[in-house]
Amino acid sequence: MSDSRNYIHISAKKPALDLRLSEIRAYKDLIFLYARRSLVTTYKQTILGPAWMVINPFVTSVVHMIVFGKIAGLSTDGIPQMVFYLMGTACWGFFSSTFSQCTDTFLANSYLYGKVYFPRLTIPLSNILVSLVQFGIQFAFGCCFMLYYYLKEGVVFTVLHWPLILLVLLWLALCGYGFGILASSMTTRYRDIRAVVMFALRLWMYITPVVYPLTQLPAGYIRFFAYLNPVTAPSEIMRWCLWGRTALPAWNIVYSLIVSLAAAFLGTIAFNRVERTFMDTV
Repeated sequence: MSDSRNYIHISAKKPALDLRLSEIRAYKDLIFLYARRSLVTTYKQTILGPAWMVINPFVTSVVHMIVFGKIAGLSTDGIPQMVFYLMGTACWGFFSSTFSQCTDTFLANSYLYGKVYFPRLTIPLSNILVSLVQFGIQFAFGCCFMLYYYLKEGVVFTVLHWPLILLVLLWLALCGYGFGILASSMTTRYRDIRAVVMFALRLWMYITPVVYPLTQLPAGYIRFFAYLNPVTAPSEIMRWCLWGRTALPAWNIVYSLIVSLAAAFLGTIAFNRVERTFMDTV
């Protein structure tokens, strides 16, 4: 008599593009639990706790105001400096947090991957969720300053485009996930790549219009070089959503979307290939 009981067959051999989305849906609770654990453990034994989510961008914005606003004299296109730097820091922080945490996917979770089976993509997805929570808190903090400048100085901000912010976040998440997973796939064999990637990430911020608007770059090869940065377009679109101002050409939006989607696609392929054997090299 044949055995009609259901069973799950787990194998290391699978197509590179097999994301097993049904398994990810089945483990959706794990994504939220892991994200919650990450947030709790990050701020558990701290004096100020989650307040660091707004203290860090606030202090960073003050430093940017002094260095880039006062000393360097960079314009913010009529936008109050505190709001400009707070929102720019929140936008970049979402991308850099997604990128750096995805970069550490294999190394930071090797102890867990080696003990129990679960869809490996749940870890990067939970990291994106953590970054999203941090962005939401920082964005709300920045909105408080926007309200202050509106009431005190009559500075007008647009809210009609705010629903598009969700698409911008998805855009940044794809870009950060793609490049982060590609880096993570390489760090399983070559550990020093992580140090190089983290150093490159710090430099990446300064070639992204975070502490300056795109209009401050002279037309020509310098601005064209900035257009080649895939994070430039979503950063400028974020500003357009908030203030209705951007100097971004349409072709750069298409270019950045293609690069972000390609990075996510190639990163997923690399992730699926490496997860089969990374326990032998980590």
